[in-house]
Amino acid sequence: MHMSRKLSGIALSLVGFCAFGNVALAQTPESKLDTVVQNGAKQVMQQHAVPGLAIAVSVNGKQRFYNFGVASQTTKAPVTPDTLFEVGSISKVFTATLATYAQAKGQLSLADTIAKYEPELQGTPFGKITLTHLATHTAGGFPLQVPDSVQNERQLMDYLKAWKPVYPTGTQRSYANPSIGMLGMIAAKSMNLPFTQAMEQQLFPQLGLKSSYYTVPASKMGLYAQGYNKQGEPVRLNPGVLGNEAYGVKTTTRDLIHFTELNMGQGEASPLVRRALADTHAGYFRVGPMIQDLIWEQYPYPVELKSLLVGNSNKMAYENNDAIALNPVLAPQQAVWINKTGSTNGFGAYAVFVPSEQKAIIILANKNYPNDARVELAYEILKALN
Repeated sequence: MHMSRKLSGIALSLVGFCAFGNVALAQTPESKLDTVVQNGAKQVMQQHAVPGLAIAVSVNGKQRFYNFGVASQTTKAPVTPDTLFEVGSISKVFTATLATYAQAKGQLSLADTIAKYEPELQGTPFGKITLTHLATHTAGGFPLQVPDSVQNERQLMDYLKAWKPVYPTGTQRSYANPSIGMLGMIAAKSMNLPFTQAMEQQLFPQLGLKSSYYTVPASKMGLYAQGYNKQGEPVRLNPGVLGNEAYGVKTTTRDLIHFTELNMGQGEASPLVRRALADTHAGYFRVGPMIQDLIWEQYPYPVELKSLLVGNSNKMAYENNDAIALNPVLAPQQAVWINKTGSTNGFGAYAVFVPSEQKAIIILANKNYPNDARVELAYEILKALN
């Protein structure tokens, strides 16, 4: 397989290379896809000074990897499908999957209240909230981040005991790390394991993920990309309380595209894992153009770009938004665009899949750049696939 001279020039200008999986796409769509990805990646990297970008595309289980630029401006190591990126809030979908996996095993129910698993919170407003509200950002109003004054679990419990809802549970969506963080803590507790052990020793192996970590092993540090902040300074994640549960995963395009394929029903997985993944696709609230699943966000497909830009906007992330409960809960759909963005100070990530078309796209970068640019690039790639 080869690229035209023009495409090769673009790749070289990005100090990168393009690696392909075993694909069996027809030549014409393949060439069109290459052009769209190469041009789109070049534009994003130039506009937002992104040092390295990794893109994975899956169509009917056939994977294709595109890699541009460097994992580190110091070492000049090229980005590959095995480069580890911080994926920020995409970590939340793994946390939600841990909860549905524990539920599938009969260890918890998302309909239960928090107090059932945290008796210390019995009789408090927070203790009365259900786990489902934690997984849909509708608990009643939390700040985006755990307050800086909370430095350990004791202080966390004191904070949660004193917490008062800002609005009635289930009426507003407030995107928040404390609520999904507590879901992760409770899910792991129901499995009698610390959170990172529950993920790295139980869920990740069940999902067939081979390069996904909370703490990158010393033997893999050479694959860990260096992140860069808005000033271009090197930064990496130093998670606080509930940080791992909310935004702590480091992973690769190879693992993430496999994860999206599992979410579309492909690959090998146990019945318990299949059920756990499907349960995260149920729709609980309508929020503007978007339906809030368990962390995943979905849109009826086909979808207009402007709807995706509203659903992935700063207003959706940083402000309270009206949430209309779906009653009954919307069963998992096939003709939907399901997505999640994720960011840390030095990284930006986006994952999207369309079950009815068996198509998925992963975009990982070692710089935090605007969500709009990620969504627009993925939208153009999906158009090229059509």
